[in-house]
Order: sequence, then structure tokens, then C-alpha cells
Amino acid sequence: MSSTVAGLLQVGALLVLLAAVYAPFGNYMARVYGSGKHWRVERALYRVVRVDPDSEQRWTVYAAALLAFSFVSVLFLYLLQRFQAFLPLSLGRGAVEPGIAFNTAVSFVTNTNWQSYVPETVMGHLVQMAGLTVQNFVSAAVGMAVAVALVRGFARTGSDRIGNFWVDLTRGVTRILMPISVVGAIVLVALGVTMSLKAGVDVTGVDGSSSTVALAPTASQELPKLLGTNGGGIFNANSAHPFENPNAFTNILEVFLLLVIPVCLTRTFGVLVRDTRQGHLLIAVMGALWGILLAVAWWAESNPNGPAHLLAGGALEGKETRFGIPSSVLFAISTTGTSTGAVNSWHDGYTGLGGGMALLNMLFGEVAPGGVGAGLYGILVLAIIAVFLAGLMVGRTPEYLGKKLGRVQITAAVVAILAMPTMVLLGTGAALAQPVELDAALNNSGAHGLSEVLYAYASAANNNGSAFAGITVTSGWFQASLGVAMLIGRFVPILAVLALAGSLAAQKRVEPGAGSLPTSGPLFGVLLGGTVVLVAALTFFPALALGPFAEALA
Repeated sequence: MSSTVAGLLQVGALLVLLAAVYAPFGNYMARVYGSGKHWRVERALYRVVRVDPDSEQRWTVYAAALLAFSFVSVLFLYLLQRFQAFLPLSLGRGAVEPGIAFNTAVSFVTNTNWQSYVPETVMGHLVQMAGLTVQNFVSAAVGMAVAVALVRGFARTGSDRIGNFWVDLTRGVTRILMPISVVGAIVLVALGVTMSLKAGVDVTGVDGSSSTVALAPTASQELPKLLGTNGGGIFNANSAHPFENPNAFTNILEVFLLLVIPVCLTRTFGVLVRDTRQGHLLIAVMGALWGILLAVAWWAESNPNGPAHLLAGGALEGKETRFGIPSSVLFAISTTGTSTGAVNSWHDGYTGLGGGMALLNMLFGEVAPGGVGAGLYGILVLAIIAVFLAGLMVGRTPEYLGKKLGRVQITAAVVAILAMPTMVLLGTGAALAQPVELDAALNNSGAHGLSEVLYAYASAANNNGSAFAGITVTSGWFQASLGVAMLIGRFVPILAVLALAGSLAAQKRVEPGAGSLPTSGPLFGVLLGGTVVLVAALTFFPALALGPFAEALA
């Protein structure tokens, strides 16, 4: 069987799996967030933190609770790293350096999971489990909570309440993320993923030399890393490491895990607004963008220029021979499209066009299909912009799902869209203006070097976390600037989305009329997809032309 046929079979199997769980899992998540009943364990948690689960919040209170929780999470994770030397299971590893500790705390709380350190030598098991893994759960649940709050804004009329942040956060963890992670971790162990509290094991090579191979509680970390579109690996090689991703079966399972919640949340959206066609349209647009980028990247990696690539039969640099080009590209496009950031290949080794597709996937705004929760509220914001543009073209007041889109709604949508490109372009420009920093950080010059810097800030501001590699970001400048990009890229859109949710919930529903734009048909799907591409093209085309596209044409 050729690698192309094997790759197509994997893509087909992945699509079949996603289609099989789409309706039941999407319906289940709708029941989770729409139910008025609380589990006993949840009520116990509410009593501990003194929360009334039956009271709902205005968007301002919802946002304040989210920000307070995130601030405390950053502080706790920072201190946990700084006091690592005094903790059990530290494996003899000392306190994490302040710059790395700050960057890592911000990274994991913002669901970015950018790692500027080598996990095997820096983090002990307790920090991994009690710090990083906890954030893998709760940061994902925060994103899902924001998405559901926005959906409530569309579904409710004449209300100043959008839900209860603490209830949404708790249910995301206890009813969705935790049960799947427990079962999935057992499956991964059965498929060969390691699970150990030892620091490592001594092995003897074929030449008689001895070395120590690092071990970790891998399976329990791997599930929330992927399911919550987090991406931070417990090993430096991430999902290219055989202990995290040992074979083709685990590889396809891991791609499925990082896609399943963002994909099925579109069904949840359709159920909650009582029009499943709306969810079908969103997933169709997401799927079309994902499929086009996958096809272009696959072609680019299989048909590269240059004598070395031609002799090898493809762009195999940095790719695991266990997976080859098809599985590597499938993982790369899925991970950059879901703000996961986990990798099973070295993106810096991709061709100019192939690496450019991974970069463009992030610059679309992480909506193909996007991160857990973030993908849904991201594409809904773009849908509002698309409806607004259509209204301008025909001279009618824009409406979406029975809600009029006025100055407040469009302003909130624009703020949510502009936060990411502002941080990407400002961060990249500021870094390029510092030749001393660049000389110490970059291993490549020219167009590829520009791509590495642009990719780093796109990954941070989009809360993706994957790295192009080839760039060392351990200096104080990069630790701080990337951390700021993560914070603004995460919380400014969230605040704008919550403000949007509050303004929509307060409105009365408007029945569709003769001038209303149908938003569940193919015409709107083309308009929405075009808006996604147009916003990214107008914003980033000059940078892409000077970076990956110039490299591809060289």
C-alpha cells in the first residue's frame, strides 16, 4: 500500500469517526450546559467556594469571575514552579527560572501551552500533574464556558443574564473533559503510551554504552493535552515522542481527540439555538477550510523542490518515519487549526508552502475548527461580521439568528477580531527591530527566519502553542513579549465576546422578514468562508508574502 493511499484511508477513518459522534456528543454537551440539575460532587464544590449555582450572572459579573479565576491560576502556577525544589516528586529539579515560570504560567492558563523549556529536565512530576495538567482541564473549560455564554446570548430574549461562570466551568470539567480523559488514558496505555512516576530508566545501547531514558505519567497528561486543545507535551518531542504517540493507531486517535470537541460544539450550538442547520453550516465552513489547507500542505510536502527533497521522495526532514508525510501533515493542519499546538513533526522542516499553510491556519483566527470553545465563538464573531458586510451591500439592517446587529454588537465583534492580528504584527515588528535579540535567537536568515518570528507570535496570540522551531525564545524579551501576546490574544476577545453575549441576550427576538439574509444555506456559507479568508488576507498578506510565500517561490 502506498503512503498516499494509507493517508487517504486515515483521513477517511477520521471523518467517519467524527461523523459518528457528531450528533450524540453534540447533543450531550447541549444537555450539560442546558440542564438545571447539579451533580452531588458539583454541589460539594459550590459549597466549598461559596457559590450559589442556581443564580445567574450579568456579563460583567461573568467576566469578572473569569478574570479573577484566571489571575489566581496564573499566580498559583507561577508559585508552584518557583517552589518546585521543596515539593515531592520534584526529581531533584530546582526552582524554575522566573522568566520561564511566568511565560509557562501564562501559557497554560491561556490554553496556549507554549513551552520555552525542556520538560524532561525542568519540570518535576508534581508540577506537571498538579499544575500543568490541572490547567489543561480548566483552561479548556473556560473556553467552552465563553462559547456557551455567547450561544445563550443568541438564544435568550429580554434577559440581562448569560449563565453562571462557576457552573459552566465546573460542568465542562466534571461532565465532559474528565470522564473522557479517564477512559481515553486507559485506552492509550493499552495502545503503548507509557505511565510511570519514575524519573527514568537506564538502558544499554547496542554499542554497550548506557544512558537514561526519561519517563513520566504520560497517558494521564496526554488526554487532556489533546482533548482540551492544549498541546503542551510532557516530553520535549511532544507527540513525535514514541512514549506519547507510539504508533499509527495512537496517532489517528490523538488527531480525533483534538478535533472532536470543537467539531461537535457546532452541533451543540445548533441545538441550543433550536436550529441545527445553523450548526451544520458552521461545521461545513470549518471543514472546507481544514480540507483545503490539508490538501495544499500535503501536495507541497509530497512535491517539493530541491535535489535533497527529490532524492528522498518528499520533504521528510523533521518527520517521523513511523508516520511519514500524510500522517504528519494531517496532524500539523489539525493542530494549527484547533489551537492545540501539539506536534508529531518539526514544522520548521516543512517546505515554504507547507509551513505557510500551517501558519495561515492560525492566522485565519483558529476557526478551522478552532480551539475548545474558542473556535465556536471565533467563527460566530466572523459570522456577525459577514452578516454586517452583507447588510452594507444590500442596504438593510443586519440580523443574525433573530437579533439585530447594531453599533454595540459590531464594535464588540471588531474588537474581538483585531486583538490577535494587532499582537501578531506588533510583536513580530518589535522583534525584527532588535537585531541583537534576533542574532541570538534565529538559526535561519532571510524569508525562513521571518517565518519563524511570525509563526512564534501567531502561535502565542492565537493561543496555539506550536513552534516553528529554529528560533530560541529563552531570552527575557521573548519570554515577556510572547507572554503579553498570549494574555491579550486570550482575554481581550473573551471580554468582547461576553459583552456581545450580554447585548444580544438583552434584545427581543426579531422575526425574519423578506429582507432577512438566510444564514443556514450555501450562499451564507460562501460569504462566511470568504470573510474568514478576506480578513486574514487583508491583514497578513504582506507578512506572508515576505515569509513563507517568498520561500516557496525561491
